[in-house]
Amino acid sequence: MFYRLRGTLIHVEPGFAAIECGGVGFKCFTSLSTLRVLPKQGEEATLYTHLNVREDALDLFGFATVSELNCFKMLTGVSGVGPKVALAILSELTPEQVAVAVATGDSKFLTRASGVGPKLAQRIALELRDKVKNLKKDGTAGIPAAGAVSASSNAEAAVNALAVLGYQPADAANVVAKFDSSLSVEELIRLSLRAMDPGARGKK
Repeated sequence: MFYRLRGTLIHVEPGFAAIECGGVGFKCFTSLSTLRVLPKQGEEATLYTHLNVREDALDLFGFATVSELNCFKMLTGVSGVGPKVALAILSELTPEQVAVAVATGDSKFLTRASGVGPKLAQRIALELRDKVKNLKKDGTAGIPAAGAVSASSNAEAAVNALAVLGYQPADAANVVAKFDSSLSVEELIRLSLRAMDPGARGKK
């Protein structure tokens, strides 16, 4: 229903930000990562949004970049991962770090987030890797074995990671191919996101 909100940032507190658009203030639940990059109150801000519909509430979630929004939606698609857990993960880890952990099978890295134990981390990694497998078309973006990332497979792992963030493997492969495959997986993802995600431009 809502894709993006652009307006005046009128309120911020831990867990959410409010943006006024056309005289209406929209309360957006969000991660600490997004809160850290928002402008000062009274200035213009942009959030990419997702409306979560429940029987008793309509909750709006907002993020600074498309990649963080996509990662949130992928995480909440995992059984046992609700919005609160997804926000906790994205408050501790960047979308790129989540994607790399999934693409390389490093579920332990996900336990750095509050409320994510070893079993839940393994479920997240397995289910998201399965989703990436289902996204494969014509053999694009195979899944590397855990711990098998090397200079020669970094590009492949980066494509898989971008698929975790919601990008089509074929599109991701075309962008990753523009960069040096000897770069680290995270660097390849960062550069690719700058090219694919307008919300990530100008961010480190």
